[in-house]
Amino acid sequence: MKRALITGVTGQDGSYLAELLLGKGYEVHGVIRRSSTFNTARIEHLYKDPHEKDNSFHLHYGDITDGVGISNLVRDLEPHEIYNLAAQSHVKVSFEMPDFTAQVDAVGTIRLLEAIRAAKIDTKFYQASTSELYGSTPPPQTELSLFAPQSPYAAAKLYSYWVVRNYRDAYGLHATNGILFNHESPRRGETFVTRKISLAAARIKLGLQSKLYLGNLDAVRDWGYAPEYVESMWRMLQQEIPDDYVIATGVGATVRDFCEASFSTLGLDYRDFVVTEDRYKRPTEVDALIGDSSKAERLLGWKSKVHWKELAEIMVNSDWERVSNKQI
Repeated sequence: MKRALITGVTGQDGSYLAELLLGKGYEVHGVIRRSSTFNTARIEHLYKDPHEKDNSFHLHYGDITDGVGISNLVRDLEPHEIYNLAAQSHVKVSFEMPDFTAQVDAVGTIRLLEAIRAAKIDTKFYQASTSELYGSTPPPQTELSLFAPQSPYAAAKLYSYWVVRNYRDAYGLHATNGILFNHESPRRGETFVTRKISLAAARIKLGLQSKLYLGNLDAVRDWGYAPEYVESMWRMLQQEIPDDYVIATGVGATVRDFCEASFSTLGLDYRDFVVTEDRYKRPTEVDALIGDSSKAERLLGWKSKVHWKELAEIMVNSDWERVSNKQI
């Protein structure tokens, strides 16, 4: 039985990845941060009593900022695969918490790489990279496009990208960067723009909210479906030779487009409810991110199926059901 270690297992991607790996017969270990309140809602359906003999899903307290704890965990588990999904992943927040973002998103990665090197184990490492690396570089963006980060988040992730490549070249680690473009789902955090939109549409339709306040409606993004994207992560680590891959739909849409699709799903006109405010705009904006994942299609056999419009409908319908049933 293969063992996988997932940092960031309680997040959107971590929960879908854990499901995928368990379905493939893996023994899955996830790292969760100690908190006085539970933050495991996305993975509760996977959790079993640890005393059960057939339990293949295990949680460990830890933090990517704790190098000693991470090293001990890697040494003790000797995982066949490690997926580093832990991050301070909100771009706007990274301007307000740049030091913390760097400690988690940049230094956290080298802590894991050093843990692998020190333990001298044969493991494959996946680093969750991001389309934000490209910043002001015009689309379409490929693995060969210029990096031009426009936020502390993107700069921290750029450090991780290059240190993964360095450890791959210097120490022969099987280390891969997955440059994933925006990917969403009903499990997306409520502070991210797509989920803000889908949840607001449902709440407004039910008379629980009157307005939705957003920033730049003209920003273009390449939005895909998270469950499909975690499949690409696994496929990357099944390759004999480590490499870096762009994962995207190749189809762009504006925030305004996503608003229109989301509200129209419930028979609403977004223009009656959406208000723009400067407080939600970034100090340095990224105008357009649209990826070209032809390399992943060619080498991994991966291709997106769900594009932004269908994604908006999936998210709105999910939030409509949950709000209607007073689950949120």
